[in-house]
Amino acid sequence: MGGPFEGNFVAGHAVAASAAVVLSSSIAHPLDTLKTLVQVGAGSKQKLGFSQVLDRVRSVSGISGLYNGLGLSTMAKFSGTGARFGVFEILSAFYTDGREDTYVYVSEAMLAGIAAGAVEAVVRTPFELLKHRKQTASTSKSNILRTVKSMPDSTSIISKLLPRYTPDVKAWSNTVGLLSSLPAKHSNLDPALKRYPWLLTGSGRPPLASFVNGPSDIISLEGWNAMWRGLRAGIARDCFYGGFFFAVWQFLHIGMLTWKALHLAPSPRSINEVGPVSPLASSLAAGFSGAVAAAASHPFDTAKTQSQCIVVPKYISMERKFLKWKTSGIWIERVTGLSPADRNLLLRGIGLRMACSGVASFTLVASYLFAIKQLL
Repeated sequence: MGGPFEGNFVAGHAVAASAAVVLSSSIAHPLDTLKTLVQVGAGSKQKLGFSQVLDRVRSVSGISGLYNGLGLSTMAKFSGTGARFGVFEILSAFYTDGREDTYVYVSEAMLAGIAAGAVEAVVRTPFELLKHRKQTASTSKSNILRTVKSMPDSTSIISKLLPRYTPDVKAWSNTVGLLSSLPAKHSNLDPALKRYPWLLTGSGRPPLASFVNGPSDIISLEGWNAMWRGLRAGIARDCFYGGFFFAVWQFLHIGMLTWKALHLAPSPRSINEVGPVSPLASSLAAGFSGAVAAAASHPFDTAKTQSQCIVVPKYISMERKFLKWKTSGIWIERVTGLSPADRNLLLRGIGLRMACSGVASFTLVASYLFAIKQLL
């Protein structure tokens, strides 16, 4: 007896893929949150362990804090996974066109995965930036803002330039007192100076990422370009991830088919006659491939996460543009978006990311194959 989508092949696959993405994202998201917090939680000389991060989340926002940004993570997986597998299938069809068998070689799978990863990085970067900002808020008490009873004349300016940021009133008063001795050539010197964000902070530093975690806040303070911050590191990460993921998965898949063919009588004439491998074996191969790909691409993931969790106001970006500010580091770091300051941090959280990617890949393939069997 057929499933409810037996007569509609495309709709059945779409429903199965959607359910698989939602399920895999929900199961793996707590690990992804812990991985993000480990990557951005401390400096180069101080590391935060798994237990420390978990205790911090539990004390600030409870266990539910591990699911901060789950909706954004699901949207990122919808767009990224669709782009990755869509581009891979298109290139695979191109490779196998005119061949007797329908299986691509491992080298072809790697090249197709690299191309698919580049497309995936572009479409999922804005969702990942928002997700990382939400995840950092799970260990920060900055969402409980203090009420400012003074500085009524600059409150509206602060809300526009520095969303959700409460300035240090004492530091602001001291700053204004120091400026009062300057010659007042400007008729409205004090209100004019209050329009500069580095004075409004009271400390000269931009707000934390946990303050600026909404789309309107990010665009208002950092500009539209901030939505694609870390794109270079993201492209490098997803190219490495896609290449290793599909290459290892194809290698394991061909190995399982070859092993299965040895036990068939009579021996099949081509790999097409072997038949599919079991859903469990395919899912385990996908999980292992995801873990290997995560390990290979992890330094770029750390670089992207670090860059997206740093608030860079528009005035700083404008100053860098006017001063023709050049990125430091060797040429490979400049091309791939790595920062020399993060050289000691690039492997931070690699175990968590391998576990997260392995679990997500296994769940994605297993639930997809199960849903296809039930629906079609």
